[in-house]
Amino acid sequence: MTESPPLIVTRPEPGNAATVGRAQALGFDAHAIPLFAARPLEWAVPAARDFDALLLTSALAPDMAGPDLARIASLPAYAVGAATARAADAAGLTVAMTGSAGAQQLLDAMTSGKIRNILWLCGRDRSEFDARGAAIEARPCYAVDPVPPPPDWSELIAAPAVLLAHSVRAATRISELVGDARGHLALVAISPPVAAAAGGGWARLAVSEQPDDAAMLAQVRALWHKGAK
Repeated sequence: MTESPPLIVTRPEPGNAATVGRAQALGFDAHAIPLFAARPLEWAVPAARDFDALLLTSALAPDMAGPDLARIASLPAYAVGAATARAADAAGLTVAMTGSAGAQQLLDAMTSGKIRNILWLCGRDRSEFDARGAAIEARPCYAVDPVPPPPDWSELIAAPAVLLAHSVRAATRISELVGDARGHLALVAISPPVAAAAGGGWARLAVSEQPDDAAMLAQVRALWHKGAK
């Protein structure tokens, strides 16, 4: 693994450090290059009795919600991805289901189980999906804002490297920042919509089989082996 190209992790903290740590433990030359910073927002906590379940599409929601999260802890939590489920558990929530194929598939499973009133604890900027007839109330509890690339960004993308895109916004911003340099860069997207947002022209573009770090890093390994042949 020592001859693998640099792996650029662009997600905000605290997730960035966690991903870099996992990648380095596997032998990747991983670099923390956050292109966004997360911050908590004030949010009004609704009455738990008005909802059947809590939907979490990012680990940032339970991480950033603060102590008011305890007031809705009686709601069963449905989490997209293992990292979100772990964050929910650490925040004192009871995880009823962990989705492994994105928010839409998890929502489909919820509505097929007759869950009709859903509280979505989310970010200020979020993707939309089909509610399948359910009533979904979005409560933003955090915001993720762009930050200037660190000084070593230009040097890292000047040579072959692999970038990780954990969200549609990340893929869009990475695409804008790399410009024509994408011809010698590879990108691993956490989901098909994220890959679509990245656009074309990459040396290689891969999609994670599940929305978590382990699956993304498996794709990085596969890309490296293909490139080494």
